[in-house]
Amino acid sequence: MLHKRLIATSTLAALATFAALGAGNPAFAQVKIGVVTSSTGPVSLVGIPQKNTVPLLPTKAGDLKVEYISLDDASDPTKSVTEVKKLISEYNVDAIIGPSGSPNAMGVISFAAEAGVPMLAPVGTAAVVLPMTEQKKWVFKTTQNDDLIANALVGQMIKSKVKTVGFITINDPFGENWAKVFSELAAKNGIKIVANERYQRTDTSVTAQTLKIMGANPDAVLVAAPGAATVLPQTTLFDMGYKGKLYQTHGAALPAFLQLGKNKVEGTILAASLMLVLPEIADSNPSKKVATDYIEAYKKMYGSVPATFGANVYDAGLLLEKAIPVAAKKGKPGSKEFRAALRDALEGTKEVVGTQGVYNMSPADHSGFDERGRELITVKGGNWTLLK
Repeated sequence: MLHKRLIATSTLAALATFAALGAGNPAFAQVKIGVVTSSTGPVSLVGIPQKNTVPLLPTKAGDLKVEYISLDDASDPTKSVTEVKKLISEYNVDAIIGPSGSPNAMGVISFAAEAGVPMLAPVGTAAVVLPMTEQKKWVFKTTQNDDLIANALVGQMIKSKVKTVGFITINDPFGENWAKVFSELAAKNGIKIVANERYQRTDTSVTAQTLKIMGANPDAVLVAAPGAATVLPQTTLFDMGYKGKLYQTHGAALPAFLQLGKNKVEGTILAASLMLVLPEIADSNPSKKVATDYIEAYKKMYGSVPATFGANVYDAGLLLEKAIPVAAKKGKPGSKEFRAALRDALEGTKEVVGTQGVYNMSPADHSGFDERGRELITVKGGNWTLLK
């Protein structure tokens, strides 16, 4: 009997130790993060560096291990919905990074909100977080809001005495929000939009639109589009002999813009991330080291420099790395309580340094960038350079 009691006592002690290790030691817990990117299809120039960035994301947040489940939506908004639903119902993820495209992101907000899963959207349009709603309070945006970029561009237009502008943008949520933001800002500053054109992301010709712009003879043209779609209007204007100033949004901040546009995009002015001109950025800038570390890690893994779109995913990982330990004090990963606390922790982000600026979130601002998150940049000699 004594022998049996000793065995029983030993077994109970072992079970208690195992329980303490499994439940009491958070190192055994695991946070699951879903990632949806458009690594194939028309948005792939945006999605590929985002997908490639996933292996570079933090695998530990505080004492918690972090696992990433990466899926491709093939640039299809309908498939984005399918993949997000899969991440929520099958993988039980605690947060979602993605999707890559603005229409794709807009189409999945309701599903993330209904499930109570925070979503970090690496997209251009501010419409994913503005105006703030009960659904959008679950969404955080890791790119600069349109008004932050537009203010810099309009300020430069005023400095250059631009009075009339031709505007061309893609016909989707990215373009709709840019049309709203830019038209309001231009009107406030006495700049007249004399041509206002739309095109599809997949169009192979914008001749009709650019003919209308040429006919209006504006002092400058602003192209508002993301990824490869930024190039076609500008090269078409060049071929037609347009001699005015050309402006782009941060949607053009990728190597392919220079590679595809070549000499036809020389002199372009854009407001975008400091990553494009990192060697010219002062060492005192807090984002310089973070951006440098990311670029070096990416180059080591892939042998090329990432587009800033990849940095949007990298920053999402940094934001989650800070927020997860805070959320873990209020709930266990995998639970509704943890996800709600994670949303609250993201909203409470203060002075988190990312690759492209410093994040300060609030209930009214789920992007969090200030003027430290943009630089005025031009294309000179086929390369990006600070506009001075």
